[in-house]
This record gives sequence, C-alpha cells and structure tokens, in this order.
Amino acid sequence: MIVVCPLSRLPETLAESGAGRVVTLLAKVQQSAVPSMPGIDRLVLDLSDISAPQAGHALAGEGHMAEFLAFARAWDRRQPMLIHCYAGVSRSTAAAFAAVCALEPQVTARDVAARLRAASPSATPNPRLVALADAALDRGGEMIDAIRAIGRGQDCFEGEVFRLDVPAPR
Repeated sequence: MIVVCPLSRLPETLAESGAGRVVTLLAKVQQSAVPSMPGIDRLVLDLSDISAPQAGHALAGEGHMAEFLAFARAWDRRQPMLIHCYAGVSRSTAAAFAAVCALEPQVTARDVAARLRAASPSATPNPRLVALADAALDRGGEMIDAIRAIGRGQDCFEGEVFRLDVPAPR
C-alpha cells in the first residue's frame, strides 16, 4: 500500500500506517520541518512544486525521477510506503501515480489515474513529475493524457491522507 499525506500529518500518518519507507518531496528550505525518522528507509528529493524553471526553486529533472523510480521498485511491499510533500496535493500525488504505474505496468495509466481520483478528490499531480515519469516508463504520453482526463482536483489548503493499494509482487 502507498500512503500519501501532507507534511502537517506526517508524524501521525507514519505511526498509523506502519510505513517502512518514506519519500519526502520538498524544497531544501522546507526540509528542516521534517521530523527525524530513525529506522525508516528514506528518500529525500529537493523539489519545488513547479512545472517550469523559476529562479530560486528546484525543478524536478530526469535524475530525480530515476532515483524515485529505483526507490519505488526496490520496495518489497511488506510494509506501506509513505509519500509526502508540503500539501499532499501535487508532488506526492504525482509520485504515487508514477509508483503505481511503474509497479503495475500491465495496468493502463487511465485506470491508475481513476484509482487516484477515487482515493483523493483533491489530487492535482504535478505535471512536470507526471511527464518525467511518463518518459522514464516509456508510456508514450499515456500518463500525461490520463492525468489531464481526471482534471484538476478540488481546491484545498492541503490534501487528506489517502491510500492506493499495490499488489504484492508474485
């Protein structure tokens, strides 16, 4: 199971979910707010929630996506993997979408996007991260089209905690 949450809900969500892996998608200036997590396998990526270059912000690149996908694929799925960003709406939902598409390559991106929307009415996956994942997974634009099809999520200050089931490897 993949669990997605905003930074404000990280400690309680980590405790409630029993996650053994955590992905942090935050700009460096935001990372000091992340609590210590001894014994947790972590990936921390310096990413701003932007889709095009902006001065003073960290734009996601191919290297970030390659590192994230390698981390997701190395997950044994015995314990949940928790993915969070600042608001739990854009970067983390894009990463969760990418992880499911990578771990379930036989499932269409439209089906994964529909699962994402059902789990999170506010999910608005970062388009830059979706495009990077689509290219890295050689989906030929399918992931980009699937996210466009579900549209922008409901407006919110931050997203609610949600889960996406991912079957255990056979």
